[in-house]
Amino acid sequence: MEQEIRQTPRFVSRLTRDTLALILAGGGGTRLLDLTRWRAKPSMPFGGKFRIIDFPLSNCINSDVRRIGVLSQYKAYSLIRHIQQGWGFLRAELGEFVELLPAMQHLHTGWYAGTADAIYQNLDIVRRHAPRHVLVLGGDHIYKMDYGNLLASHAEADADMTVACLEVPLADAKGFGVMQVDEHNQVTDFVEKPTNPPPMPGSDTHALASMGIYVFKTEFLFEQLSRDADQSDSSHDFGKDIIPACINRYNVLAYAFRDPVSGKKAYWRDVGTVDSYWAANTELLGVTPELNLYDRDWPIWTYQAQVPPGKFVFDLEDKRGMAVDSMISGGCIVSGATVRRTLLFSNVIVENHSLVEDSVILPNVRIGAGCTIRKAVIDKGTIIPDGTEIGISPEQDLRRFRITEGGVTLVVPEMLGQQLHHVR
Repeated sequence: MEQEIRQTPRFVSRLTRDTLALILAGGGGTRLLDLTRWRAKPSMPFGGKFRIIDFPLSNCINSDVRRIGVLSQYKAYSLIRHIQQGWGFLRAELGEFVELLPAMQHLHTGWYAGTADAIYQNLDIVRRHAPRHVLVLGGDHIYKMDYGNLLASHAEADADMTVACLEVPLADAKGFGVMQVDEHNQVTDFVEKPTNPPPMPGSDTHALASMGIYVFKTEFLFEQLSRDADQSDSSHDFGKDIIPACINRYNVLAYAFRDPVSGKKAYWRDVGTVDSYWAANTELLGVTPELNLYDRDWPIWTYQAQVPPGKFVFDLEDKRGMAVDSMISGGCIVSGATVRRTLLFSNVIVENHSLVEDSVILPNVRIGAGCTIRKAVIDKGTIIPDGTEIGISPEQDLRRFRITEGGVTLVVPEMLGQQLHHVR
């Protein structure tokens, strides 16, 4: 059976066609501080032109999982608008769709109480689509993954539930749900954020951590969510409640996510803090970054406004528009300024004699003349006045901006008295 599944693309294709993907995109992302004050974490810009939500969505499309629901809740306007603009190309007459599933409170009066409750409140919609398998995904991580391989492993083992896992160092595993498995990858124990994570089989240095990606037999999912909904003391969360209740009672499988070519641990990033967000973006500036955005075999799809090409103007000794070891998106103008080791998202303008280094500049930012900016994240729409220094004097920055533990200076429009979001 194993050889048949892995070598028969048609079988995997049949699996993916019989799968409904549900992306949990309702989290507040509070650790991103002011960056998520007006937007949900999955709608955060990433990589020069993308949004975080584009990665699980693109993984679905590239894996031929083309029935997708996006569950939104927290400050979802920018997320909803992005999906409507960029993900309407699927053909409903072919059974393809990306549906937005906001918290509608049609089963009870509360919002989504947890990850499991979010799916539970949409069970009628899942039943209407009648999938054989349900693929539950987080909407806030950066990675590329073929869900077809995950589904094939799930079907091969005839598992009731499969949990995708990442091999992480023991020191890092304290922030994850950690799996213990037997020689057949059957889950024998699960501990949420343990103080002393148990190592995975065959290793003294790494643990098997849940990625928050699950595959269920549909009827099994219905049974478990209905049971959990009746538990008044449950937090209605997959990691805290559903997985522990299923272990040792049902066939729960762990699937180790590895690079399909090298067999080593695959690329995966949690960009849940300003420091990790800055680091994951600036990693892309390397000569051969782990995340290959230029991979034509696994493209990342997104909505991109029609803007002119990036432009660099002036070539004088004292005023030269240039960018080195940087990524520059469409609509940008670097006018007699220098940009180094920096991402400029769409429609960023950098004026004369400014220097920007080691920074992430989100869309529609205007950096005035004579500015110096180092190791910063500048939020969308911010106007930096002429002569501003950021990342030079921590004492000065602390009076106006935020400085993270990793030394990244965060700037949003409101910190400069620019009220882009008018709230009365």
